[in-house]
Amino acid sequence: MELPSSDQYYKLSVDSFDTEKLLTNAARQRDQRRYETFPIIDVDAHHYETDSMREIYKYITDPVLQQLAYGGRTPITGGQRLGFQDMGGRVTRYPLRRIEETPKDGRHRDVHLTHRWMDAMGVDYCCMFPTPMLGLGVHPLPEIEINMARAYNSWLVKDVLSGSNRVKSMLYLPMNDHEAAYRMVEDFADASGVIGFMITSVREKPVHANDYMKIYRAIEERGLPIAFHGGFNWDDPLMKTTNRFISVHALGFVWYNVVHCTNWVINGLCERFPNLPVIWIESGLAWIPWLMQRLDNEYRMRSSEAPALKKKPSDYMRDMYYTSQPIEIPDDMAVLECTFRMMDAENTLLYASDYPHWDMDLPSTIYDLPFLSEKAKRKILGENAIGINNLDVSERFPDWKP
Repeated sequence: MELPSSDQYYKLSVDSFDTEKLLTNAARQRDQRRYETFPIIDVDAHHYETDSMREIYKYITDPVLQQLAYGGRTPITGGQRLGFQDMGGRVTRYPLRRIEETPKDGRHRDVHLTHRWMDAMGVDYCCMFPTPMLGLGVHPLPEIEINMARAYNSWLVKDVLSGSNRVKSMLYLPMNDHEAAYRMVEDFADASGVIGFMITSVREKPVHANDYMKIYRAIEERGLPIAFHGGFNWDDPLMKTTNRFISVHALGFVWYNVVHCTNWVINGLCERFPNLPVIWIESGLAWIPWLMQRLDNEYRMRSSEAPALKKKPSDYMRDMYYTSQPIEIPDDMAVLECTFRMMDAENTLLYASDYPHWDMDLPSTIYDLPFLSEKAKRKILGENAIGINNLDVSERFPDWKP
């Protein structure tokens, strides 16, 4: 079999890789299930900020780092082996996404691409996150995380979020420097399109460190949520023992949130910040009942080591929020139904697609679950997120009321 030349492949890509074509089945599901009758909020969607890095670099305030960045000598991923995320023949990723044409109307390209997949899937509003930058928490140079986080947040707010009322974000916090993270909250909390703040879970700093308390208080005082976004790090000494990406992907996205959630609960941060919504993103659901049972069992025997707690760890976990992606659909649906019941999913679960990643979930992954009532489906697909993020959906749903 003769393989196509690079020119032929490029033409094939131009003709074939189009967001609307790729999501034809999603659009069919959208119409069949009449998603237009109720709001759908995607709490975890992504774009590839690497496609706009030269735009972002102009917001770097350190002139030395800016010069290095424009010279191509500022790695932002801290050694992450990102190539293994690629999946040939799946949703368009990396350079192929640059092929798709968008109008030259003053709106940023990312806004057009985002609207296309949102419209196809029936999503009304989404929360946008970066992709490679999620590895910055383990970058060996803290100043890189600080400068890249501020440059990215500035660019996102001014150049992207300003172009659409439907695209929102919880902004990146450079938690390797607590003062820089605090200033980020002070400077961006009131910016248009900002609906909270995000901590990349792939990091080795304890979330209960005293230095972070004023950051959490500042976010709580503004009525915004804080989110921990899962990820993987194959360079973690323990993860290096895995010899396949499937292994590190299955474990990594869960492991870091398990550790941070444990520290958050056991150190009484739910009691200390009772009005701060906490969201755990992109770790799936299977870990939640496991951690609930594990922590409750330990607490019954060693409650003296968690003096700040006034109820069981599982009760505090039900006070927090979780995104659905990647939802683990078991062969025995009763297992998933039990998970939903244990975590009080109707009130704590938020729909997320994780688009355009290869393991993305369409709204139908929630809507088609046989054990959910219509009310529960609508709460998980949108209403819960509207309440947590204080979203104004009147533009698309003028008559909607919680």
